[in-house]
Amino acid sequence: MALSTARPLVSVYSEKNEETGETVALATVFKAPIRPDVVSFVHDNVSKNSRQPYAVSKLAGHQTSAESWGTGRAVARIPRVRGGGTHRSGQGAFGNMCRGGRMFAPTRVWRRWHRKVNVTQKRYATVSAIAASGVPALVMSKGHLVQEVPEFPLVVSDKIQEYTKTKQATIFLHRIKAWKDIQKVIKSRRLRAGKGKMRNRRHKQRRGPLIVYSKDKGLKKAFRNIPGVDLINIRKLNLLHLAPGGHVGRFIIWTQSAFQKLDALYGTWDKKATLKSGYNLPFPKMSNTDLTRIFKSDELKKYLPPKRTGSIRRTRKLNPLKHVRTMLRLNPYIAVQKRVASNENKLRTLARETYLAKKEGRPTTEKGEKVLKRFINEKKMLNAAKIKAKKVIAAKGLRDIHEKKLEAYKKRLAARDGAPPTKKCKKQLPKPKPKTDKGKKTAKPVPQAKSTGKAKA
Repeated sequence: MALSTARPLVSVYSEKNEETGETVALATVFKAPIRPDVVSFVHDNVSKNSRQPYAVSKLAGHQTSAESWGTGRAVARIPRVRGGGTHRSGQGAFGNMCRGGRMFAPTRVWRRWHRKVNVTQKRYATVSAIAASGVPALVMSKGHLVQEVPEFPLVVSDKIQEYTKTKQATIFLHRIKAWKDIQKVIKSRRLRAGKGKMRNRRHKQRRGPLIVYSKDKGLKKAFRNIPGVDLINIRKLNLLHLAPGGHVGRFIIWTQSAFQKLDALYGTWDKKATLKSGYNLPFPKMSNTDLTRIFKSDELKKYLPPKRTGSIRRTRKLNPLKHVRTMLRLNPYIAVQKRVASNENKLRTLARETYLAKKEGRPTTEKGEKVLKRFINEKKMLNAAKIKAKKVIAAKGLRDIHEKKLEAYKKRLAARDGAPPTKKCKKQLPKPKPKTDKGKKTAKPVPQAKSTGKAKA
């Protein structure tokens, strides 16, 4: 709800910026809900209704005799201009990628240029724009210089409707403290970027105040030559003027008779509009839009839990393998280990350099010799320890095998109750082979002749 609704009456000012003593009741339309989303949507659609159709010629790009050469000539199959003896012959034609060809998807005049908008939606947007024009903060946020304007909404006497000279209009705007807004418009005048310069819209400028009147008695002639000033009849209020660009907050100067017609045009929540058939103002979604005041109200606080005073400090869990400080917190001794490892790496580097220097016949240092000797001895000791460990493991393995065999024999003995094994149970062990030296060749035994039992004579 607009802040201007706090005042039930609005003062009427003369053309000399003096209070006439008359007051006008603030129209209910200024209490209507301000809906920038509705205003933006309606403005976007309504602004499309003034567009003129445009299109390229139907024949553009096709006003030539061209035919494809087909396949087999190692060139693209695009249609090519016939003939010879000129650069044009053999060039591609018709396609959007060709020089002199048509555009891709040529524009047509039968496009859907205009938009239909619901009447109720248009009225809702107009009502929102009028309500926003009564809030000084919204008007100033739009860029209007209204710091010295006497009152919002600004209502002036009907005498300005009788103005016929621009001089009278400029004097009035100076007195009402609205001339700074006109100067802002004059300074903002600039050339338009793009081809609009060639299309009867060469310059761009900001918007100034909007004057809403009831009867034109020469008013349009007086104000039409002042840059930025727009005039509109109260019976023909247009959203394109009330919220240019779809943004609410236009600086509006109302004449007294026009201001008094607002209730008849848009009605109140108790009474329907008389100048429109069956229309009433839209109701706001919230009766009080001051959310901060609602949240801090005692009525709401008594249903809420008490405020949490303690703060929960959350920390990010870090990987100790990547973050040294986290690792030190978990294991303080890691600093000593890192220092020892660093010194060991330095000594290893020195030993390697000493070894390579001795190999290449370069001079070495005494410290390097000592370190190299130490590492060589350590390596020998390590190798010896490895060999010893292998022997121990082998011996232990043999012992385990013998122990397992002994246990198996005891089990078999217990199963027979101590009786000796039978002949069937005895294992037929293979006869041992005669030992022979590997180097020496053994003489083959001479085969003996079979005895037939008869002695030779």
